[in-house]
Amino acid sequence: MASFTRTIKAGGAGMAVHETLPAGTQRCPAIVVIQHAPGVDSFLHRMAERLSDAGYATVAPDLYHRLDPTREAMERFRMLKDPEIEQDVTAVVDYLRVHPRIDAARLGITGFCMGGRVVYLMAAANPHFRAAVAYYGGNIMVPWGDGIAAPFARSAEIRCPLMFHAGSEDTNPSPDDVRKLDTELTRLGKPHEFHSYPGAGHAFMNFTNAERYRESADRDSWPRTLEFFARHLHP
Repeated sequence: MASFTRTIKAGGAGMAVHETLPAGTQRCPAIVVIQHAPGVDSFLHRMAERLSDAGYATVAPDLYHRLDPTREAMERFRMLKDPEIEQDVTAVVDYLRVHPRIDAARLGITGFCMGGRVVYLMAAANPHFRAAVAYYGGNIMVPWGDGIAAPFARSAEIRCPLMFHAGSEDTNPSPDDVRKLDTELTRLGKPHEFHSYPGAGHAFMNFTNAERYRESADRDSWPRTLEFFARHLHP
């Protein structure tokens, strides 16, 4: 596996992306990996490596690239806008679609925390994704920016199967939020799977945070994620 950082163009600016490529020279499916609030850090690098170990190329964009790097991560998180997020993730998709190692017909997306919200948004916003896996995405009912629709309001636009992982003790998304999402996707006839993990709260995959990490939820959810991507991204 190769792992490196490069810069691509997004909205006329340079955006750093962390890229992994599985060993070999054959074309492979690719998964866009969306950051959690702390950014593209060691946790996100490890999630990308786990996917690459399973045979997927990955690209993780720095969605904070427009923002002052001297600000705290949570401050930058609160400054994100959905139209800019769409633009950035679409730039990654465009990059992957002409990448010599990537099979452009087999693109997926996954994300954690705020990244789970972005997964829901981009499953609606970009037609090139064939599978989407969201981990504990909160604020899906809330627009980031003025005069735009929240990701939830765009549920009818979702074009690919969606898997959603959530902790039973999370408050954002709460169990009520998850039921609302499930009900709406069912009403719209959108292929989806929702999984809840007892004893787990928000960020249960984040092994860098001993207080939040739940090994049992990681152990149960990850094989489901890999099976879901295998089902939808392999011929």
